[in-house]
Amino acid sequence: MTPDDQVTLLSAGDITNKLERMTAQIHEAHPDDPLACVGIHTRGAILSQRVHALLSSKRDKVEHGTLDIALYRDDLDNLGTIPMIKGSDIPFQVEGAHIVLFDDVLFTGRTIRAALDELMDYGRPAKIELAVLIDRGHRELPIAPDYLGQRIETARAAHIRVCFQEIDGRDGVFLREGESLP
Repeated sequence: MTPDDQVTLLSAGDITNKLERMTAQIHEAHPDDPLACVGIHTRGAILSQRVHALLSSKRDKVEHGTLDIALYRDDLDNLGTIPMIKGSDIPFQVEGAHIVLFDDVLFTGRTIRAALDELMDYGRPAKIELAVLIDRGHRELPIAPDYLGQRIETARAAHIRVCFQEIDGRDGVFLREGESLP
């Protein structure tokens, strides 16, 4: 992929600013509630780790966990390959918890539906809210973020790629029209 093939939507600094704003909004909404951040593998987990670290500097006791939704997808029959299982890690009591679920990009809503299905298998939380870095529209399910970095209207065939230093070696959000990003 060459720089001409993509458009930079958010720089590393932009991502940092958006995460700080989302963290402030979450903290304001839950000043005293027991709170847990849960990220959807892979980039949602990194997003939740970063917000968890920021929240932990502002308040006591914020739990953290990750979800691997590979076996909860509604398109397993269409994938053609066996999904790579990373495993979920929910080291706290879900029953009665206030949970903020994190993903990097909200598109059709099917990933979030799968995550909600899995999360409910752990127990019944008091409340689940959704935090996403990018909402690109084109929803197929009635799902909307409670905390949002940025809404970016895209063509349905376009692809957004979120890169994080932890796995991609850089931070940034990129748009590419048409074919999928590697």
